[in-house]
Amino acid sequence: MTQTNSLPRESQPGGRPCSGAEDASDGISDQDLRRQVAAYQTPSLHRSLIQVLTSIGGFLAVCGAMYALADHSYWFVVALSPFAAGFLVRTFIIQHDCGHGAFFRSRRLNDALGFVCGVLTLAPYLSWRRQHAGHHGIWNNLDRRNTGVDIYSTCLTVAEYRALGPWARRWHRFSRSPLVANIIAPPLVFLLLFRVPFDMPRKWKRERLAVYLTNATLVGGIGGIGLLLGFDRVAQVQLPIIAISSTIGVWLFTVQHRSDHTVWAREGDWDATTASLEGSNHLRLPPVLQWFTGNIGLHHVHHLNPRIPNYRLQPYHDAIPQLHDVPEMTVRSAFRAMFYTLWDEHQKRMVTFRAARKSQA
Repeated sequence: MTQTNSLPRESQPGGRPCSGAEDASDGISDQDLRRQVAAYQTPSLHRSLIQVLTSIGGFLAVCGAMYALADHSYWFVVALSPFAAGFLVRTFIIQHDCGHGAFFRSRRLNDALGFVCGVLTLAPYLSWRRQHAGHHGIWNNLDRRNTGVDIYSTCLTVAEYRALGPWARRWHRFSRSPLVANIIAPPLVFLLLFRVPFDMPRKWKRERLAVYLTNATLVGGIGGIGLLLGFDRVAQVQLPIIAISSTIGVWLFTVQHRSDHTVWAREGDWDATTASLEGSNHLRLPPVLQWFTGNIGLHHVHHLNPRIPNYRLQPYHDAIPQLHDVPEMTVRSAFRAMFYTLWDEHQKRMVTFRAARKSQA
């Protein structure tokens, strides 16, 4: 891959130039950015342990309250489900940091905590870590989309979509529609698809074994709670949490690589720094949502250096004024971003299915 900071310099919607990372960072070189990043990538044991307490501890506490209150009224369970889901999303961010070796200095501690988080989130840690590492090597690279590791943030070009047969186009539109991709599919992925090593090569022996070990741990935990409190109670409490948290998680991951200002590039024009600043979004959330999502909205900073712990993303962003030039997404614009599913190589922008049909007419 080149290191030229030179994504295509075509105009983006509204006349904003896609300027390349060197301009976007106001002349700061890749080397300077990496040097500045180094001061923020060292984890703090104190802050990491506090996050474990507030995230995993908060999740278990709310779940306990839901089980206790279920006998009085199921509406208590419904009311508390979003809070439990929020803590579970935050737990997934810890798992994410562990996978990048960012949460503790010790790899063993990262892996041990990552496994625990993976049991709670239903996403087997080792396999998810390896697949996610693949995402960090290919995101928004048009020539490396078909590896199978980037199922949520990938896209077809307009030309590729038009080359599909009628039924293939219908299926593509259906499977990428917000209702299917962001509401129906996420719980099924976490509940069912993650239970089997469906897309792992045979040589991924540790990762495949970890899937079964995670499943065995889940069977033991759910079985114990079910025998104690009733399996119907377990379903009443846990299913809404998984439905909400998986939907939020998939939505976050999807929109942070998809919008009308997100840039994709061919291999010869792709480099990591530019792709971080122009191929991943800054999702600005209200403070309480930013807390529950572990600052993951600062996705451009995360891609610049995945070794930065989530609690250091905001300080790093604040300390580097040039990073403020990255276009921001609000919650409202992030919902609109779900409809940007195709890359138009002529306009150098992502477009909706409707826009692709109009431009063909």
